[in-house]
Amino acid sequence: MIRFDDRVAIVTGAGAGIGRAHALGLAERGARVIVNDFADPMPVVEEIRAAGGTAMPCGADVSDVAAVNRTMERAVAEWGRVDIVVNNAGILRDKSFAKMPLEDMRLVLDVHLIGSVNVTNAAWPIMREQGYGRVLFTSSSSGLYGNFGQANYGAAKAAMVGLMNVLAIEGERYGIRVNCLAPTATTQMTAELLSPEAAEVLDPATITPGVLWLVSDDAPSKMIMGAGGGCFTEIRITETPGITLPAGSLTPEEVAARAAAIRDPEGAAPVVNAFSQTNTFVERAIALRRAATSKTA
Repeated sequence: MIRFDDRVAIVTGAGAGIGRAHALGLAERGARVIVNDFADPMPVVEEIRAAGGTAMPCGADVSDVAAVNRTMERAVAEWGRVDIVVNNAGILRDKSFAKMPLEDMRLVLDVHLIGSVNVTNAAWPIMREQGYGRVLFTSSSSGLYGNFGQANYGAAKAAMVGLMNVLAIEGERYGIRVNCLAPTATTQMTAELLSPEAAEVLDPATITPGVLWLVSDDAPSKMIMGAGGGCFTEIRITETPGITLPAGSLTPEEVAARAAAIRDPEGAAPVVNAFSQTNTFVERAIALRRAATSKTA
């Protein structure tokens, strides 16, 4: 059974919606929860306490480094550790790119991306020192697949995947596992976009079981989970086998002519890290060059 006894978790944007569901789920299974929300975290804190759980309110703006650091210091002072970070805080400022003020781009990036960086950065040295940590970033289908009018939101959410990819590698030796969630649920930000029936099945609580696994002792690392309405999927970034062109054929016309082969999904697979791709390309290019040389020898 998945439990979080003696674990300390912080959930950002936990005053309502998806974050509230995550905070309640963690507390129900024994975690001491720092409930962060810039608006008002106290109703959720009181809800956890009324159910017999332990919670601490945090009204910090996640884009405020000093406020976030004070929260972590307080958690360590009172509870001795920080084990789990669930980065969920977010806002919307939807508008087509042509009409979007740059201020709206910066604001959304500050809350989603920089806010997640700030909270994770404050917890990271604590997790490294204790040799244990679980970090969850909240991505979105808007960033992974695109959505009209959400250039700022999509950019911020796609950045969560890049951040996860690097931190999963850097955290491995310290027992820190890092994952991403791409949720869809009925919240204050989406309620008006959904039919009554869709809004009912997309209760935020239907996502939380996946989150609890992703931050558990037996969690994977470097996974992007899609979740909503009781559905759970793995979203993968893969690379096709593609082609290798010899020096004499390195022209844009040849690339265009071979586009179907480049894009053929058969045999596509995940790439472990950036240098794995580099090494693969180097090996293929050298092999092709040596083969050409041997033919002319």
